[in-house]
Amino acid sequence: MFEARFGAVSAMAIMVGMSSFAPAWAQTASSEDKESRQETVIVTGTTSFGATKSDTPIVETARSLSIETSNMIIDKGALNLAQSLTYISGVTAEPYGFSTRGDFPQSRGLELPRYRDSIQELFGSYNSTRTELYTIEQVEVLKGPASVLYGQGSPGGIVNYVSKTPHEDFGGEIAVEAGNFDHYQIAGDVTGPVSGTDGKLLYRMVALYRDTGTQIDQVDEKTTVLMPSLSWQATPDTKFTIIGLAQDTDSKAAAQFIPVEGTLFPLDDGTYLDYDVYAGEPNFDHYDTESQQVTLLGEHRINDNWSVEGTALWRSGEADYDQAWPIFFGGRYINKILAENPALQAAADLQNLTFTDTTVARTFYQANNTFDQLAGDVRLRGSFMTGPLEHSILAGVQYQDVETDSDSAYYTDGGLLQGDFRYVLDLKNPVYGNYPDQSVFDAIYYDADPSTVQDVGVYISDQISYDKWRFTLGVRSDNVENDNGSSVQKDDAVSTSFGVLYRFDNGLAPYVSYAESFETVVGVDTFSGDQLKPQEARQYEAGLKYEPTFVPGLITLAYYDIEISNLSNPNSIVGANSQQEGIAKLKGIEFEGRVQLDDVYLQAAASTIDAEDPNGYQLSAIPEEQASLWATWRPSNKWNGFKAGAGIRYVGSTVSETTTLRYETPSYTLGDLMVGYEWDQWDFAVNARNVTDEEYLTGCLTRGDCFPGLRRTVVASLRYKF
Repeated sequence: MFEARFGAVSAMAIMVGMSSFAPAWAQTASSEDKESRQETVIVTGTTSFGATKSDTPIVETARSLSIETSNMIIDKGALNLAQSLTYISGVTAEPYGFSTRGDFPQSRGLELPRYRDSIQELFGSYNSTRTELYTIEQVEVLKGPASVLYGQGSPGGIVNYVSKTPHEDFGGEIAVEAGNFDHYQIAGDVTGPVSGTDGKLLYRMVALYRDTGTQIDQVDEKTTVLMPSLSWQATPDTKFTIIGLAQDTDSKAAAQFIPVEGTLFPLDDGTYLDYDVYAGEPNFDHYDTESQQVTLLGEHRINDNWSVEGTALWRSGEADYDQAWPIFFGGRYINKILAENPALQAAADLQNLTFTDTTVARTFYQANNTFDQLAGDVRLRGSFMTGPLEHSILAGVQYQDVETDSDSAYYTDGGLLQGDFRYVLDLKNPVYGNYPDQSVFDAIYYDADPSTVQDVGVYISDQISYDKWRFTLGVRSDNVENDNGSSVQKDDAVSTSFGVLYRFDNGLAPYVSYAESFETVVGVDTFSGDQLKPQEARQYEAGLKYEPTFVPGLITLAYYDIEISNLSNPNSIVGANSQQEGIAKLKGIEFEGRVQLDDVYLQAAASTIDAEDPNGYQLSAIPEEQASLWATWRPSNKWNGFKAGAGIRYVGSTVSETTTLRYETPSYTLGDLMVGYEWDQWDFAVNARNVTDEEYLTGCLTRGDCFPGLRRTVVASLRYKF
């Protein structure tokens, strides 16, 4: 079934990388520089601090791995992490539409945990800052279960981004941006050797300030980022890099949770709401976040065959979060609630109150969320021969200690059920200024106990090369302890993976692989009284990679089959007598191609997925079909310096359903454009995403709300490189 759908949405394919790390400061139009950048990305594609913790070429990796370099991201005009993933096969980059609280990409129908330099960077919800694209070299998506490398996590895979680090040669840039929605940004990046150290000390400073509005008039943002780093070449065989990162963002929440009636379906009068209506309170709402972190990267070559490397991370984040949104019970609109509740109708009549059909009561929410993490990952890497077999060994120990705390106050109906109508809002004609006094929240404030998670994992993998064969074997053991302040839960798990790949001389590389994942489920079965088991998943994947011999490029085709058991949600099967019953099943095909054809870079992607929960319902907000195509033209003739790019993105319909309710959100197609000119040390570009300004919904949930997509953004940028 999905094979036929895949054929309907797939396009001819294509690839190439845009730049290696070092040439980012002195980009020229020479064919030599272009070739260098292409080979670096296509053949190597990652670093030892990347998603695979390996420098094995992608074409020899029996897994699906996609990479977007910083230059690719800039060309496509991406403004945040989610947008940087919109052209990657199998990734639903923006399932919840326009957002300011975070990035929520999903791969193969499941969430993607967020990693930086191979260490998980975010735990819990709404307690830290968003990833800032200007601080990273590339974004990587490793698809499918990855517990053999990373311990507990999502079966969908991980998203990892590689930090900018110092270069040996002096260079840098100053970049300014201006765009619609009052978008203004200035950023700088400078790197080079520390004077008087004979190149043993290298520095880099990355800084950014942004002041921007958004498509919702009342939602804006101010962000400040500082990221200094220092590398020390202690000996010819030993190098340490320390990276600091401080980020502060003041904004408001973009998610308005507007009702299905008026968005997916018309109102009773046949009209619709404005998708960009603001349902909150301008003087109450805010989403202010800050974070600080220090990362230490270390590398030491023991001899020609053995080396040791490691990553350590300390990170702290917090969020001060207040928001109002339409209530989630009854018919959501107040007249429908009154019609079902005579006592409330009588209270309204007593106050001589009448309401329009688009008036809602609102929930008011306050939260103070914090997040603290200490983590480390130390790896031993070696290569040796046993007879005709060449081994590449990776053995490591990973530790992390994470504490999250969320203290909050919910005024769930704004007093509606007690006959208080002061805080209602007409979504078609909003009038702001009414919200509860702080004393109301102080009276219901809940100071929760902090939750801590400690995880120790030991892992080893071996890639064995025999002639053109590549065999990969991996195993990991984890011990996890969760303490929620009132109880302690301990879990252990063993995860395995293996893969087989064959490299033909003509560039073809077929492969098969198997991988597992687990994720702790904290709690006790309400029926048996037993501790809940960790969620487990397994994946079978078969694919074909093709690295053309006549042009720089990489084309991949993959089929996967994932099953997830011991699901985290209570009573997974409707009517079941215990928890954690049933199996979720996900099957799909993904195609991705990137190729450089002289002056034209082409990138195509297409995917299809059949994803069912234990009750046989389609996973919410996950499109069954997606496809995209991007092209960049950088002519090398008399047009040298000119550049242009264009892309199209198709996202299929999504479904959210229960035993009694089913919503289907229509598909949508968006176009993106880029045009610019590079001369001497200057780089000018204009990017437009959703160039035709389509109004669309990314998904609607059976709980009763929809998520509007991103409107047209146009941003002009000017970079001076030195």
